[in-house]
Amino acid sequence: MTEEEHIEEIMQRVRKLEIRARRLAKENFSGDYHSSFRGQGLDFDEFREYQPGDEPRFIDWNVSARMQQPYIRKFREEREMTVIIAVDISGSTDFGSSYFSKRERAAELTALLGFSARYNGDKVGLLLFAKKPVLYLPPSQGGKQVLRAVREVLMAQPEDPGTSLAEASRFLSKTLKRKGLVFLISDFIDWGFEKPMATLAAKNDLIALSLIDPIEKKLPKVGKVYLRDPESGDEILVNTSNSNVRMGYEKLSKRYREGMRSYFKKHGIDHLQVSTEKDYLADLHALFQRRAHRRH
Repeated sequence: MTEEEHIEEIMQRVRKLEIRARRLAKENFSGDYHSSFRGQGLDFDEFREYQPGDEPRFIDWNVSARMQQPYIRKFREEREMTVIIAVDISGSTDFGSSYFSKRERAAELTALLGFSARYNGDKVGLLLFAKKPVLYLPPSQGGKQVLRAVREVLMAQPEDPGTSLAEASRFLSKTLKRKGLVFLISDFIDWGFEKPMATLAAKNDLIALSLIDPIEKKLPKVGKVYLRDPESGDEILVNTSNSNVRMGYEKLSKRYREGMRSYFKKHGIDHLQVSTEKDYLADLHALFQRRAHRRH
């Protein structure tokens, strides 16, 4: 396939994603998104007389002195948010044993979240990262920004296919000057990121969308196969007919996922596991609803 044919194929996928994502964002997620994510500040609305139960910290002493009775400042929530979609494009995300690869699933999520944010009037930015940050698109409004983000997710080829969630977290912590909403899309196959990501979560509203392929949970019984690490290039011969090998693999995978869930819970990071095989829309809808319930 020539480079031009490859680009055309990617653009066809972008157009299909755009149609589906626009429909889902409008019909399924627009209300959920709006009620789930609050603005990152308060705008002054008006003064009114103090009433029992009001927060004393909102009393305006200058106005109260002029009016000779307590008055408080009323505020309204600032709706517009800065939304950053941070996408892992390391070598492991190119893997997919079913219809979608993890990278393609990430592109679909980028489209859906991007259009949901756009319909809410929010600015959307993009960070692509592998071993280091690869591309950063500053937050901007408009559908063209979302479409470019989707195209970049599908097309970008990092020089180093390794993964560094720590570098991505440090980059965002340094770049975001105000509290923002960060969707972190990755398979989280990495280590040494705990402290930088916790710092990012403390300063921003961080949501982890964990990509996973069915084979990463359970090895199929297909005899002896070579497993290749797409990031390091290392290969190992594995006998998948051996039940002890399959059982050990399954236990290690489960233990790692449980460890990640504990980490997310400890640091107050909302988390959703997104499969390359199964539909995730109902789970994403439930996540938004839980967040909306906590707000109210």
